[in-house]
Amino acid sequence: MERHVGGAPVAFAARAGFNRTRASRRTDLRSLRIIAAAAVTMLLTAFGSVSSAHAQGISKDTPARIEMYPIPSLTLSDRQFLSGDDNGKPVTVVGELRVAQGSGRLPVVVLMHGSGGVGGNIAAWSRTFNAMGISTFAIDGFTGRGITATSTNQAQLGRLNLIMDIYRSLDVLAKHPRVDPERIVLMGFSRGGQAALYASLERFHKRWNNSGLQFAAYIPFYPDCSTTYVGETDVVARPIRIFHGGPDDYNPVRTCKAYVERLKAAGRDVALTEYPDSPHGFDLGLLGANMLAVAPKAQTVRNCRIKESDGGMLINAETQQPFTYQDACVELDPHVGGNPATAEAARQAVTDFLRTLFKLS
Repeated sequence: MERHVGGAPVAFAARAGFNRTRASRRTDLRSLRIIAAAAVTMLLTAFGSVSSAHAQGISKDTPARIEMYPIPSLTLSDRQFLSGDDNGKPVTVVGELRVAQGSGRLPVVVLMHGSGGVGGNIAAWSRTFNAMGISTFAIDGFTGRGITATSTNQAQLGRLNLIMDIYRSLDVLAKHPRVDPERIVLMGFSRGGQAALYASLERFHKRWNNSGLQFAAYIPFYPDCSTTYVGETDVVARPIRIFHGGPDDYNPVRTCKAYVERLKAAGRDVALTEYPDSPHGFDLGLLGANMLAVAPKAQTVRNCRIKESDGGMLINAETQQPFTYQDACVELDPHVGGNPATAEAARQAVTDFLRTLFKLS
C-alpha cells in the first residue's frame, strides 16, 4: 500500500523491513551500491566524462552530449539589415550543439538550413562531422518566428535574417568551454547556403557581428547568387568553398560562377565545385535518396537579377523597381532531389578540406 505526499510515494510496507535480519539489509545495501555505481557510469558515459574504454560500443558519430541554446536575434526587413537599422522585432531562435567525443576545445561546424527548415541532411552532416571529432551547431531560424517553411512564400522572412541568426550564434559559441573559437566553420544549404555565402561580407561583419569571432571558412551548398550587394567582393580573408549541381533549376549555378569570377578577380580565396546530374538538394543522397521531383509551388528567382540600390533597397535590375516575389521573373515548381554518388563526393571533399583546415590527424 502506498500513500502519495506532495507527489512522492511513501511505502507503508517498509515497516516490515525492520524485522529483516541485519545480513539481509547489508545485502540490499550492497545491491543498491552496485546499481548506483552502474547508473553513475552510464551518466558519465552519456556526457562524455569517462575514458574511451568505458565508452566502447558507442559509435564515433554519436555526440558525447547534446545541448540546446536559445539565441537572441532580430527579425528585420532586408532593407533594415542592409542599411544597418536594428529597429527590428526581437526573436529567440534555437541552436542544437552536438559536442563530439573528445576532450578540450573542439572545432565546430555551424549548420544553417534552407527554405524547408531543418531537414534530414542536417542530421547526416552532423553525424559525419561528429565522427571526425568535430562538434556541430545546427540553427533553427524558423520555429522561433512561427515559420515552418518559406519555400512557397519566401516573402515570409527577409532574405538576410538567417545571417543575423548566424552571427548571434557566435555569441553563444564564443562563451562555450568546449569550443575552439579559432576553428569554427559556417556551412549552409540553399537559403542557408545563401546566408553562409554572404555572411562573409566584411560590411555585414562590421555592422552585425559583435561576437569578436570570425569563421575559419564558409561552405555554401547550392546557394542563390542572383543578388548583387554593395561591396560584394570585400569579403573576410577566409576561404569560401561552394558546392553546386550543374542542372540545379532552383538556384542555378551560372549566377554563382559569375560571382566566383568576380571574387577571384578581387584576389579572394574562393572555389566552386560543380557536380553533374546533381539537382537542388543533391546531398540528400547521404540519406540514400536517389530521385528527382518537382517542388510544387516553390518560388525560384532563377531568372531574376536583383541588386542593392540606395538606402539598402533591393531592386529588380530589369524593371528598376523594388524587388518583390510578385515580380514576373519569379517562377514556380523547380526540381529537388538527391544523388548518392555526388553527395558522397561532396562529403569527401568537405571532410578533406576540414581535416586540413582544422589540422586533424
